[in-house]
Amino acid sequence: MSQYHGSGASVTPTQANIFRHGRSLSHQGVGDTKGLRDGSYATTKEELEGRSLANALQFGPRGASLAPSAQPPGSFSSDMKTVMLPRAGTPRADLGTFTGGDYFGAEGAASSEQRQKELRDKINKETKIKVGSENLLEALISKNAKQTRDQRQKVESELTSSNRKLDELNAQLEDEIELSKNPTTPNRERLSGLFHGSPMKSPARDSGVSQDQFSLVDQESESPTYILSEILQALEVEGMQADFYVERANSLVDLFKKYPTLKYDLAWPIFGLRVQTMLLSESREVVAAGYRVTRHGIADRGSLQTIRGLNTDDLVILSLIKENKASIEREQALKFIRAFLEVKDGVQEISNAVMRTIVAVAEHHEDYLRNMGLLTLSEILVRDPATVLEAGGVGALATALADGSYHGPESLAMNFLHLFDKPKLRSYLRSGYELDSAFTPFTDAANVHGQEEKLKLAARLLSSILKTWTGIFIASRQDFQAIKSLLQSLQYPVPLARDLILDLLFDVLHVQPPSWTSSFLAGRRLTTYGRVANLKFEGNDLGPKAGAEEGMKFSLVDHFTTLVLVLSDFVKDADDPRLKRKGTLLLSEILKLADRCLPSFVNADFQALPTLITESIEGGVHQGPLAAGVIYQIDSVNRTIQRTGATSKVQQSRSAGSEVTGSSTARRSSEPSKSKLSVDIDELQFRALLLETQVLTTANYLKWKWDLINDLIEGPLLNPKRLDEAIKGSKFMKRLVGFYRPFKYRFSEARNTKANQRYVRTGCALVRTLLRHPDGRAYLSESKLLAQVAECLAQLDRQSGLTSTSPLFSPYNVSEKLTGGYFAILGALSSNPEGIQILGRWYMINMLYRIMDLNGRDDLIKIMLSNMDFSLDSHLRVMLSKALTSCAKNIRIYATRFLRKYAISCHQESSTQHRPEGPEWAIRLLVTQLYDPEVQVCEIAVQILEEVCNERAQLEYVVRCRPALDHLGAIGAPLLLRFLSTSLGYQYLDGLDYITQEMDDWFLGRNDSYVTLVEASLSRALMVVPERPQSSNDEQMQAHEYGTVPPHFYRELTRTIEGCQLLRDSGHFNTFVANIQDSWSEHEDAETMMKLKGSLWAVGNVGSMALGGSFLQETDVVDWIIKIATSSKVLTVRGTAFFVLGLISRSLHGMEILTEHGWTAATDYLGRSLGYCLPPKLEDILTLDSPNLDGKSQESTLSLATRAPKVDDRGAQTSDPIHARILTLTTDLGNTVITGRAASDLFAIKTKSPESFTSVALFRKVMLILEKHSFSLRTRRFIIDLFDKSVMRKIVLEDDSGDEFTTISPVRTKQLDSRNRGGSDTRNQRAERS
Repeated sequence: MSQYHGSGASVTPTQANIFRHGRSLSHQGVGDTKGLRDGSYATTKEELEGRSLANALQFGPRGASLAPSAQPPGSFSSDMKTVMLPRAGTPRADLGTFTGGDYFGAEGAASSEQRQKELRDKINKETKIKVGSENLLEALISKNAKQTRDQRQKVESELTSSNRKLDELNAQLEDEIELSKNPTTPNRERLSGLFHGSPMKSPARDSGVSQDQFSLVDQESESPTYILSEILQALEVEGMQADFYVERANSLVDLFKKYPTLKYDLAWPIFGLRVQTMLLSESREVVAAGYRVTRHGIADRGSLQTIRGLNTDDLVILSLIKENKASIEREQALKFIRAFLEVKDGVQEISNAVMRTIVAVAEHHEDYLRNMGLLTLSEILVRDPATVLEAGGVGALATALADGSYHGPESLAMNFLHLFDKPKLRSYLRSGYELDSAFTPFTDAANVHGQEEKLKLAARLLSSILKTWTGIFIASRQDFQAIKSLLQSLQYPVPLARDLILDLLFDVLHVQPPSWTSSFLAGRRLTTYGRVANLKFEGNDLGPKAGAEEGMKFSLVDHFTTLVLVLSDFVKDADDPRLKRKGTLLLSEILKLADRCLPSFVNADFQALPTLITESIEGGVHQGPLAAGVIYQIDSVNRTIQRTGATSKVQQSRSAGSEVTGSSTARRSSEPSKSKLSVDIDELQFRALLLETQVLTTANYLKWKWDLINDLIEGPLLNPKRLDEAIKGSKFMKRLVGFYRPFKYRFSEARNTKANQRYVRTGCALVRTLLRHPDGRAYLSESKLLAQVAECLAQLDRQSGLTSTSPLFSPYNVSEKLTGGYFAILGALSSNPEGIQILGRWYMINMLYRIMDLNGRDDLIKIMLSNMDFSLDSHLRVMLSKALTSCAKNIRIYATRFLRKYAISCHQESSTQHRPEGPEWAIRLLVTQLYDPEVQVCEIAVQILEEVCNERAQLEYVVRCRPALDHLGAIGAPLLLRFLSTSLGYQYLDGLDYITQEMDDWFLGRNDSYVTLVEASLSRALMVVPERPQSSNDEQMQAHEYGTVPPHFYRELTRTIEGCQLLRDSGHFNTFVANIQDSWSEHEDAETMMKLKGSLWAVGNVGSMALGGSFLQETDVVDWIIKIATSSKVLTVRGTAFFVLGLISRSLHGMEILTEHGWTAATDYLGRSLGYCLPPKLEDILTLDSPNLDGKSQESTLSLATRAPKVDDRGAQTSDPIHARILTLTTDLGNTVITGRAASDLFAIKTKSPESFTSVALFRKVMLILEKHSFSLRTRRFIIDLFDKSVMRKIVLEDDSGDEFTTISPVRTKQLDSRNRGGSDTRNQRAERS
């Protein structure tokens, strides 16, 4: 019959046995604990002596963590069980349900972001392999076919493998992204299944206690309180192995997870006793399980205070100062402290003693928990900086930034920047130069060499700092000394440092390198290798175009870059040619940015390059040619940039209001290009060219000169006479068209590679040329090409009666071969009315329509939609409408995005003389998509319609369609705001009573939430985050335009006269102005500053409109905004005012008002504002007239004085001279000069008077010294190890009678009261249940 102990019973004999040996507190015994890491876990004396090793259990090598090896240092596990293996070290085959050593659940696996990053890295690698294979294959095709056949086969095989891997990786990435959006909850039984039914379970000591009685969590029918009481009772069983208690602790955690409200009803006098029992165990696993159970029992701040009443502070300190071999215990102890941060005001419950210990861990470079300690300190620094400052943690964080040992410096920097923002928080930074250490790795010439990793981390850190408004202030102190030092470090002869600094400048200035950058840096001539004449601009088109409509978005990133740009100066000296070219490219891009973003008087200094011009003229023999060469290279690069993308002010003016629409890759392949041959050539020249193509001399298409064939098709064959001669006078047309016939198995069997796409381009050009003339249309209509294509399509039509065991349009052929190119050829036919008639003759439209009903052939539907031309009103639009409404979700999303290219532009490029219909039909289809049952489809339709509404005529047409957007809620709100831009839309929304409701909503709360939206958008735009791979059709489709000013209700309202009148009648604008005047100097209250920012954005959006100038002239609000931008003590408020002034400068009235105050706005050559403005002196907005920024604040001293630790005076007074000597020597350990002597003296006292280190009173006084002073982690471990481990038991269990002073916590009093009556009550209850 087993013996049960009541829930409220006293400490069991097991608890007493834990402390029967008197050893140091932070070390486990050699005999009784060697099984924890490197030996058998023994629970009896015989096993300790090695007499019963048959049942011994091995936990792994000494010093190793029980966490899976895949976990990085500092990570935490969600479950805890001991890995039990035979002594041989090899797992047995019959371990029941045990399948591995991962006891730590889902938290031990890699995060979703890490998996996405790994997949993107693999995709980038495979993409490079694919591009290289395509380039090599293209080079091999131009050589002799027989000699390169084997090589071509190998390259094609490698290319096929890359394509398959890319498809698989893209599919995995898509699945991972969807999974991260909808995370699944793991099965609760999974963890318990690792233990139940396993032969490794601890056997019951008493035969009357079965293992099934302890599977309490699995009993779904029992009440949670009953299960809780049974688990707590099970923890009272004595003499069990560590896994027994760990398993019950895990069951208790599972119970808390299943019933989250259970922790609010815990009886802490009973539950706390069980926790104390576990935390006092000699088994590290049991102690760790105790921390985990306690952490999941935290409910609120009151429960934290109760837990601290259990003397957990001393236990946590004891665990944290242990060596790395106690990894699992230290991890859970630190995780227990981090749980305080998840409770409201829980950071106030972290004692200074615990904080000092965490700081010691963070300062110990060899500790694997150092990174987690730094992260914990940084999080506490944001919530309660005074606590970190009092414990000396600010210095540890600053040191981690300076030495580059922390591999996530950006997070630490962001926390320091948060403190720099407000004057009250700046007072907690003593020096004020904590972030200046980020520049040291580059500016310290003595330490630049051989510091590759440190320089890379420093570059990342500087990038994150200089991309923030507060960081710009820090870098601009003392006449921009930090930035000047960084740029001057380019003169150091260290190629790696120079290269990183140039990359840093590319990143900070948001310069997107062109596609030909690698060729230019390698020293190749751009005209030969870059082929820039045929390249389209691939960089980001920064900023709105001058002269565009007022609906164009204003880029905050460009306005921020404008400010950063004027801080920069560059040097030209470089020994490495590659670095010199890189610097030249950067300087060329900066000149382009300056031409667009800076005011004329500032831009003039940049464009003149006075230093280079002067040196080229007066530089002598050595410097003169060097400077002239740099100028020549800059001019060459600039001309190349102009050919690849027009972004200057003149070109902006020429292209004002124009919008370039995106198209798919397949669609671009079918667009005509300019031929090098003239249309009017004589017959002899034409026949010579036909012979030169090799079409008439050989049947091997690999020997044909396809470039010449394409030039002939797009040049001389446009002449009807030459076309007739090619058709009737020779076999040129017959052989060329025959090459594309499917059953010739030539074009259809070619590999789908980049080099072979020329066959598709030539085929599309051939069809367009034949459609131009009656003879060509007749030849095309009667040719076997279309007949065979129609037959192949009929194989997919179930109603046609034609079948094939290997259809031409199988999934493999479409993806791996050029079979999909037939849809591009059919798309060229669909762009002409006569071509559509030819399609109808062969019933291909019917077949394409039935293809839409095929299940599992989304590839065919997508390739068909992307290649067919829907600009003409034909049956093809019915097919598109079916894809939009009747197909699967992914097809509807694809088709909706595809509509963008027809809805954005009023005309489509076409080689025919037929003028296509306008975008109204596409807009009607998009309005229909607003009612799709899938929210994602509706969201895409709203985004496209928003872009459509940039043109006034299309906006009015959308309003005439009268779309109902009430069912979309916040998704349709931006589109409704755009309706306010016209009087027609205003009347429509006014009839729906939308305007008054929305105005009240924005005035009462949405205006404040707009601030958060803008700041998050700007932060996201400045971050470097890998983007989701985009398909060819939506390459210009963005989910959100980060870094631009989001739509604002008052800005859209000010676009019309009716809206301005409503705004004036409501008085909201005057309210915003009054709020700015009253709160401009606020720097403490967060809510007031949020309303101030909201008022600034509202005024700026109103002032950016042409009709909003009257509101600015009626008030002096611009004067107040300028005052905020130059005098506010809060740096982010200054930044908001600076961006608002840029908005105001977009209107003519606003620009005039700013000019009166000395501010200058950037304009194009037509005098239209670009929305970028600068003060007369840059120091006006980058100088802070406050000593706090320099760290010389008396407020910091006052703060330290008010938060000085309240140390008990009894810690310095004692009647025992030995105790007094021990306290003095403990204090001396903090002095590095005499620490060795003090340690020797303490060890001597330990040898002579060991009983002194069993005193609880002395231990408390020593702990007070450790709390008051800074000691290293090793010193703290040495001090605590001097005391006997029984001291901790006396402290925790309040058994310290006979010492100088005794205190008993209220929780302990309740435990003692319940000890007497709890046992009998529990036994009676159990008897009644039986």
